[in-house]
Amino acid sequence: MSSRPRAAADAGEPGRPAAAEPSAGPVAVLRAYIALTKPRIIWLLLITTVPAMVVAAGGWPDSALVASTLLGGMLAAGGANAINQYADRDIDRLMRRTSGRPLVRGAVTPGRAATLGLVLSAVSVAWLALAVNAPAAALTAGAIVFYVLAYTYYLKRTTTQNIVLGGAAGAAPPVIGWAAVTGTVEIEAALLFLVVFYWTPPHFWALSLLLADDYERAGVPMLPVVRGERETKRQIVLYTLLLIPLTLIFGAVAEMRWLYFATAAAGGAAFLGFALALSRGPGIDGARALFRFSVIYLAVLFASMAADQLLLG
Repeated sequence: MSSRPRAAADAGEPGRPAAAEPSAGPVAVLRAYIALTKPRIIWLLLITTVPAMVVAAGGWPDSALVASTLLGGMLAAGGANAINQYADRDIDRLMRRTSGRPLVRGAVTPGRAATLGLVLSAVSVAWLALAVNAPAAALTAGAIVFYVLAYTYYLKRTTTQNIVLGGAAGAAPPVIGWAAVTGTVEIEAALLFLVVFYWTPPHFWALSLLLADDYERAGVPMLPVVRGERETKRQIVLYTLLLIPLTLIFGAVAEMRWLYFATAAAGGAAFLGFALALSRGPGIDGARALFRFSVIYLAVLFASMAADQLLLG
């Protein structure tokens, strides 16, 4: 397996660079640029930011601070995602799941996609430095650099642990939210980082089980491709078992109340149930259910943090 598959510089027919569609109207072009930022992923990143800010503040923080932090986070995530699509345009055209992305279709040129990503990333860091604080800006800059350089350009293409190590970038939003309120990173923020960090492998490996053929075709060494379904399912259970106590440890350290603990315990038990059902079932039966539940789990878990503080504080 090649560690860096790069069949063609741009998307389109094999061996042929794609050009931007000249007949595309302004609405279609706008949609293409928005698609470069992966807006459906952004909300999941930001949904971990606000609850972290609420816990850090011991209640609802200043609304202007929340809005400024979310805006900076949206710009940062959008910029990093656009650069990711620029870097992955060679493998995106080989996968059915990503064959409709703007660069693959030629709706946006690679140069413009890279420019969009770099500009959004730079603006996000500058905005956070000016409107929030320096620690939040520095953490955001670090997350962008790690996601683009370490994960996208190296880890994703070279190791089965790509999602595990690359998950550090996706685990940064709650830490950034905490720093936005306190100006520092405390143990509670570190535990929130670990919660998202250990949630990421079961979440993404469930998806990768469904897309193993796609990843194999593109030459991406995802765990199911290299180690097989059985090992992937075993790893999903192991990471789920590590995730559950982390959520409870965070609750104890952050002095959360019954609402959070009840949600964390019930949600963790359900998560483990989905993971065990996948592990014990034939083939990849249960992978889609686990993937969908994992998204709901993370959203509800973090929402319960905020509700615990706002309703019971």
